[in-house]
Amino acid sequence: MEITVISEEENPMLHRTDVRFRVSHAEATPDRLAVRDSLAARLNKDADEVVVRRLDTKFGMRETVGEAKVYQGAEFAEDVEQDYMLARNKIGDRVEEAQEAEVEAEEVDAEAEAEPVEEEAAEPEDSDEEDEADEAEAEEAPEEADEEEADAGETEDDADEETEE
Repeated sequence: MEITVISEEENPMLHRTDVRFRVSHAEATPDRLAVRDSLAARLNKDADEVVVRRLDTKFGMRETVGEAKVYQGAEFAEDVEQDYMLARNKIGDRVEEAQEAEVEAEEVDAEAEAEPVEEEAAEPEDSDEEDEADEAEAEEAPEEADEEEADAGETEDDADEETEE
């Protein structure tokens, strides 16, 4: 992989240099981190100070044109660049914090999934008592139903007698 710098433009307000470059490659388009590391070596900078913003390869060509921001220090890159761009280029503490937050979120999810299982294990003890209560009610219910049917039968007979009169 060979990198040629097309243009460099100083941006002192943001403590960076905007760089356009061309990468000639023999195989497939190189990944962002490989280009970043090669460009940093070419410019005598630390890899954390280089943010590759764009890579554009024309179909079938073995040449890629890209844009990068080369900062005077990694702290300037962290202050100016958006989090997603820092994550793509694996720069700074924000990436580590994001990864730690993901790990913590996964642990919380795992704990949350484990808790209902424990509660379900505790419920069968209570459900035995509830089952006994339900069975007792079920035994009482047929007797009440028989009484209600008897009352209903009398009402129908009474209604028949009234209509006959």
